[in-house]
Amino acid sequence: MQGSSRVAAAKGREALDEVLVPGTDWDVLAEDLFGILGALDGSATLRRALADPSRDAAAKRDLVGRLFGGKVGDAATSVISALAAQRWSTDRDLSDSVETLAVQTVLAGAERDGRIDEVEDELFRFDRTVSGAPELRDVLSTRNTDATGKAEIVTRLLDGKAAPETVRLARQAVSTPRGRRLDRTLETYLALAAARRDQLTAVVTSAAELTEQQRARLVTALEGVYGKSVNLQSVTDRHVMGGIRVQIGDEVVDGTILRRLDEARRHLTGG
Repeated sequence: MQGSSRVAAAKGREALDEVLVPGTDWDVLAEDLFGILGALDGSATLRRALADPSRDAAAKRDLVGRLFGGKVGDAATSVISALAAQRWSTDRDLSDSVETLAVQTVLAGAERDGRIDEVEDELFRFDRTVSGAPELRDVLSTRNTDATGKAEIVTRLLDGKAAPETVRLARQAVSTPRGRRLDRTLETYLALAAARRDQLTAVVTSAAELTEQQRARLVTALEGVYGKSVNLQSVTDRHVMGGIRVQIGDEVVDGTILRRLDEARRHLTGG
């Protein structure tokens, strides 16, 4: 997000913090926000009306009340009213912010109940499981599969084996991709989880499983470089042949033998 949308999104986070208090049912709030997200994604007219910078903020808050009042809880109405009152660069930024706040509500509940580390790890493992199973990936990613059916597949895979917040976010990711690939949606959710814990997530790919000592040394090195707590997620891939590949956000440090061989091949062939 850029410009006014960045400021507007920050105001939305403040509004969410105001309602994430004892007495608010956070599960209901998350469901309400996801429901509003669905309404926004399903109606370009509605998105434009609520994000229109030429409309008076009070008029947009009134529109929120007329559209959602009595259909969602007071907490969700308060958050959406605060968002609608802001100035947005694009209407997509508004709906993206609603998604972010809905996911953050789920993560806040996990954090409150001491499960946020578990949720982050389980989402990562779910992403790797889907990536490593082409048939499952195709079923969960194709637009031809019913959204409810895809969500039920996730429930069968994870229910009783993962935290309820993990199941909820995984169901959301497969049923409402919002034009993104499934892996990108899960990466977005994982980034929000890491940000909530004020730490970076480093995905480390190696030919063999790292020992605890190797993991500890790598974490220490990365924390020294980035100046923040680092959560290490390990992926074993025999095809890399040796060395490690570390990815933090969009930044990649590739020290695998495979990468060096590929570079040598390109140098020799001029490709």
